[in-house]
Amino acid sequence: MASDPADEIAAALSRLRGRRPRPPFPSEAPHHHGAGHGAGHGGRGGPWGHGGPPWADAAAGRFAGPARLRMLDALIAASGSLSVSEIAEAVGVDQPRASRLVQQAVQMGLVEREPDPEDARRTRVRLTAQGEGLVSGFRGRRRDAVRSALESFTDAERTEFARLLAKFADAWPRD
Repeated sequence: MASDPADEIAAALSRLRGRRPRPPFPSEAPHHHGAGHGAGHGGRGGPWGHGGPPWADAAAGRFAGPARLRMLDALIAASGSLSVSEIAEAVGVDQPRASRLVQQAVQMGLVEREPDPEDARRTRVRLTAQGEGLVSGFRGRRRDAVRSALESFTDAERTEFARLLAKFADAWPRD
């Protein structure tokens, strides 16, 4: 049985998220409050409008953002725990940024630290049940959005687009 092109496209898009050319494009530059803030999203706060994504938590800080989502994707793809160094590599950030992402996710209850069984001085990070639910929900919404975007495509076009996008994502250079 052939796999669903929408699933393949969603997976390819996810792989591309962590492979941004450096230095960042102007739209990826750090946001500053004031004029132009949100311009990279049409001033609407991304696809969720002004309120932000459903997993944004004002009390713990805004959790949305490509690096944070890549971290959660990397943890679920690992089917186990990862070190902060492994998270940094998977997400495409430096280790201090990865540590901050992990700490924020710990405070939100999405991940937890556990001792490294091979080296008691180190810790590993794994998703909690709440974190797994968040990623599953996000992946479902992403898959639904891809399916919606593909409605005007023929079956042959869907299959060919999935093949080409996967090839493109696999060839996209890492930092």
